[in-house]
Amino acid sequence: MTLTVLGLSGALKHDPSAALYIDGKLIAAAEEERFVRDKHAKDRMPLNAAKFCMDFGGVKPGDIDVVAFPFAKVSLLSPARWHFAKRYWYAPERSLDALLNGNRHYRRNVKRVRSLLDDLDIDWHKIDFDPVEHHIAHASSAYHLSGFREKTAILGIDGKGEYATTFFGYGENGDIHRIKEFFDPDSLGQLYASFTEYLGFEMLDGEYKVMGMAPYGDSDRYDLSRLLAFDGKDIRVNTSLVNTVGLRRYKEGGRGFYFSQKLVDWLGPRRQGDVADDPYIHYASAIQKLYEDVSLALIDCYLKDILEETGKLVFAGGGALNVKLNQKILQLPYVDELFVQPAASDAGSALGAASYATWKRGIYPEKMEHVYLGPSYTSDECIQACKLHKKKPMYRRIKHVAKAAAKLLCEGNPIAWCQGRMEFGPRALGGRSILGNPGCAGISDKINEQIKFRERWRPFCPSILDSVAPEVIQTEHPAPFMTITFEVAKSWADRIPEVVHEDGTSRVQIVKKDFNPRYYDLLKEMEKLTGNGALLNTSMNRRGEPMVCSPSDALDMFFGSDLEYLFLEDLLVTKPNFDVS
Repeated sequence: MTLTVLGLSGALKHDPSAALYIDGKLIAAAEEERFVRDKHAKDRMPLNAAKFCMDFGGVKPGDIDVVAFPFAKVSLLSPARWHFAKRYWYAPERSLDALLNGNRHYRRNVKRVRSLLDDLDIDWHKIDFDPVEHHIAHASSAYHLSGFREKTAILGIDGKGEYATTFFGYGENGDIHRIKEFFDPDSLGQLYASFTEYLGFEMLDGEYKVMGMAPYGDSDRYDLSRLLAFDGKDIRVNTSLVNTVGLRRYKEGGRGFYFSQKLVDWLGPRRQGDVADDPYIHYASAIQKLYEDVSLALIDCYLKDILEETGKLVFAGGGALNVKLNQKILQLPYVDELFVQPAASDAGSALGAASYATWKRGIYPEKMEHVYLGPSYTSDECIQACKLHKKKPMYRRIKHVAKAAAKLLCEGNPIAWCQGRMEFGPRALGGRSILGNPGCAGISDKINEQIKFRERWRPFCPSILDSVAPEVIQTEHPAPFMTITFEVAKSWADRIPEVVHEDGTSRVQIVKKDFNPRYYDLLKEMEKLTGNGALLNTSMNRRGEPMVCSPSDALDMFFGSDLEYLFLEDLLVTKPNFDVS
């Protein structure tokens, strides 16, 4: 008998997504933002994402056996609610709510799920509803999908789930065991996010900008240790400075932030604008180092014994998208292999809830080897999109797409590359990408300024052939998802300087032919023409927008930038009156 599990996320009112498993095979997964064109799709549920997954899988509403959701009840006997109540004494309405009405958010979420299922024509009374603890969902998305069968250490860091913020545990024979959790407001993820706001970026969106700014600063210039107390085993965030709520919040222009006036009095005004300047580059470097140091010490405290036994570690939660931390984790002497869930943030919790519900019912989910899980479009559908687009693009079919694209890239042109199924998660991995020749001086500035419209100091990442990867990053460690930075060999740093960051590292994607043959062929063509099997690869979107999904999205983005060439499946698309010969 077939087991069909639909995972849905959106419990924390951002990054809703859907994932579909049939008999342990991941059929489809997508984020709602890509369909509604609203980054993070706040306050929405994954209606369009779920419809896509069901349509792609050929699944009718009556075929769904289980709906899994990454948010569960928390007992009053749990230390989580009592910890929350004690730590939020300065906001008594929150403390009392945690004790007297601590599952209010769970009940609200159940209502939202039921309403969504009505919209999907799924009968609530004919499915199993499986509420999975938020951090168990994250843990499953990393552990069950890693392919590791040995005893495996599990790490989860994010803002918070129901109440928990940080998870240390292990997996063995498919079972997930808890070792230690921290609870709100003692959250490393929220601490980093609060400081992200102070540094002038949007929470949930700007944390990677802080990480990108950090190498330009000196982490020793400022001591930020007063932001939290840490004794080697426990953390206690200083809520008079960060992770603040209520009257403690700093306010500006009628908006409240997750840091306080005391932080501003200490460090100076909140950063404004796009320039990476003093002292903020040093603050970014210092908060990155604090995050790394505390995280590594906690791994040493709670997971070292397991890691010394097997060397396997998996990591999920929004904090797992901090690729610099991941590099430091992999450098620990007792870590042999690190698997980071590519959709590590809350978007991936739909995947984790569905994988956990699948495992609970006796089917082990398959290993996650690629993220090409979204919609795809035929060349004929792309032609139709071109015909209907108001800007009247020019287009022609290309017989050898990879060769034509490589030629343009080697002439110094950035290109848009919209091919195959859309990626799941925040990284463009050759499905919905803007590409450049990483050996072409100035290409990164051009893409930042004229196409992405983002800060000049933001780094770009390379996609590299599997055949050259060990030489480039000086290790055989897998890196298919751009989730870890590596030191780039000096000889290669000189050859592909546009994708090597200020600190000599790159967040690489190693490309295998099995999972994206056309993209692999493009890299092979680049190798023939330049001697370097590498590409500058960034997501196909402009600042503040979600990654493109459909051909019409790609055309809108194309005409809203200085891009001159768009490869849309078998089509080469240009702007009117532009020579494509």
